Amino acid sequence: MNNLLMLIALFAGVLALAYAALNFFLVRKLKEGNERMQEIAAAIREGANAFIRYEYKIVAIIGGAIAVILGLVISWETGVSFVLGALMSSAAGFIGMKIATYANVRVANEADKSRNTGKTLKVAFRGGSVMGLCVAGFALLGVLIVYLAFGLGEGMLTLTDGALKTNVNPITGQSYSLSLILSGYALGCSIIAMFNRVGGGIYTKAADMGADLVGKTEAHIPEDDPRNPATIADNVGDNVGDVAGLGADLLESYVGAIMSCAILAIEIFTHNAFASTTLYLKMVAFPILFAAVGLFGCIIGITFPLIKRKLSENPHTELNLATWISAGFALILGFVLCWFLFSGEAADQLKLAGFKIGRVTPWVAAAVGIVAGIVIGMISEYYTSYDFKPTKGIAQASKEGPALTITQGMATGMISCMLPVVCLGAAIFVCYALGGMYGVGCGAMGMLSFVAATVSVDTYGPISDNAGGIAEMSGLDSDVRKITDKLDSVGNTTAAIGKGFAIGSAALATVSMMSSYLYSFMDNLLLNIISRDVLVGAVLGAALPFLFSGMLINAVAKAARKMVEEVRRQFNEIPGILTGESKPDYKTCITISSQGALKQMIVPAIVAIAFPVVCGFLFGAYFVGGILIGATLSAIMLAIYSGNAGGAWDNAKKYIESGGVEGSGKGSPAHDAAVVGDTVGDPLKDTVGPSLDILIKIMSTVSLVCVVVFSEFNLMSLIAG
Repeated sequence: MNNLLMLIALFAGVLALAYAALNFFLVRKLKEGNERMQEIAAAIREGANAFIRYEYKIVAIIGGAIAVILGLVISWETGVSFVLGALMSSAAGFIGMKIATYANVRVANEADKSRNTGKTLKVAFRGGSVMGLCVAGFALLGVLIVYLAFGLGEGMLTLTDGALKTNVNPITGQSYSLSLILSGYALGCSIIAMFNRVGGGIYTKAADMGADLVGKTEAHIPEDDPRNPATIADNVGDNVGDVAGLGADLLESYVGAIMSCAILAIEIFTHNAFASTTLYLKMVAFPILFAAVGLFGCIIGITFPLIKRKLSENPHTELNLATWISAGFALILGFVLCWFLFSGEAADQLKLAGFKIGRVTPWVAAAVGIVAGIVIGMISEYYTSYDFKPTKGIAQASKEGPALTITQGMATGMISCMLPVVCLGAAIFVCYALGGMYGVGCGAMGMLSFVAATVSVDTYGPISDNAGGIAEMSGLDSDVRKITDKLDSVGNTTAAIGKGFAIGSAALATVSMMSSYLYSFMDNLLLNIISRDVLVGAVLGAALPFLFSGMLINAVAKAARKMVEEVRRQFNEIPGILTGESKPDYKTCITISSQGALKQMIVPAIVAIAFPVVCGFLFGAYFVGGILIGATLSAIMLAIYSGNAGGAWDNAKKYIESGGVEGSGKGSPAHDAAVVGDTVGDPLKDTVGPSLDILIKIMSTVSLVCVVVFSEFNLMSLIAG
């Protein structure tokens, strides 16, 4: 039965990628517009392609070194799985970026040709769906390859003398199980996500800040004005940061949720050894199969707005509908899967496995995750959308200058942490009560079961933003820009909701991975927080996200400073730019962003990977356990604060631009203050916040992979021995 279900899962992955290919070619068939539009789109495409090529070259060198180390120290299977995860994540990010650079100009042309929000939305969403379907399709196919090749093909899911089969590394003499091989795949995805998010985030925010600080507040020219030398770099950044980075980020979250659940099932069976081997196999397979049925649900949800004859003029309604349909079908199909998969298992065996309410326990836990994700998304929307009081309050504060704008935004971001954390805490409590730590893993899986739909909606935002930039630079009339701005403003809110899902699922997946980590060197899950090693590790771990965030903000500031200097230089030395008599030098600004991002992304990413490993070999497994606890707790708060504060500052600016603050508009002192606030929030919401959820998962994964070595071989045990 499991093999048949795995074939169905394989079909889901292939179907998603085939659907993505279809939408890719349907978008490419649309017209690009006039010659000027094509010229601008080509420049954006060229800049994005150049950056991603250089970035992937750097990542290939670092990733290759990590793969060799994993292959030698852990196992060759772990090294191969790592490479597979990196390739799948890279492919999703690259294809998503490519379609975004093709879709942006076609969205602008559709807005110009039809003057209809619904028709324009359909083109933007079709482009975004390519990324969403690729994220889920590539992730699921990679998981299945690892499961089939090593779990079934190499027999590592089978039992030998009542125990799970393990292999032995001929170099280190350490035994390893399927858990480490699955962890290798998750780690490969995490590495790409880290570099894409950090590198893309530095690129896009350096360009965005340079364009805004000089163009808007000093020269008082509109956003995306062709006279601004940084405007092409800004639009390139949307593609490398908000598309390629976002896709790799959520693919990594998706894989982390699946793997944490499957790995925990293996560890639970290894340490508790309940008699039913069929139940154990089903528990390992369940997260993979649930992801597959969720993908079927997403295909239905994504299709609905694309085949609907006439979309409404309210993009938010249509996008929400696609998401809710996907989530609804994921729930229904997930229940059917759970009911039939766990049928025939004895009640006493289910109880031994921790299933408190029988065979539907994993589904109920997944449903709790889905509900928690939706609630966290709604909370994020409340604190970041200018339809609600918090963001309106920031806009009103802008009348008093940038200081109060920043103060009000910081307060809003801090206050916004409480409710999502309450929601997360409640979800962990309920999931644990239902199914133990396996239930918590199922909750993470549920939260991301309709990831293809959420990524499609998220990717539509930067595509629409780029379309607005192309419309502005091409000199299309204001009605076109109104349509693209309307789509973009909705995209900001959906992006904030997506970030809520990402950090929520990261928290649940990290808790599950933490349990697997503890199982790797002890038979129970007791970690004494007031013991010396754990307590010191927790204090140090709590500081790490702040160090990491500070490094990212510094990296953005360095690149942005160079961008500001370059834009000012061009305005001063080429006076014909502002009068429209001379063309600005776009390429220099693109080079500044590219070089800044590529130079600055390496150190923060290496710190995230190396910190727990180095501490493990120095101080041992308990110390690293403390680090993981401290880092996870502080990173959750910091990520929520960063995402919501940055989103609120951004939409406060847009609220003023839309005429929401009486007596203020574009170019007014209040608008200038709001632009400053938005600039402060840019690195928080698009670089720091999204990178923190990757930080805690990559630390948990690399710790799980390496703990089999440093739990026995570390400096402290050597001194004590």
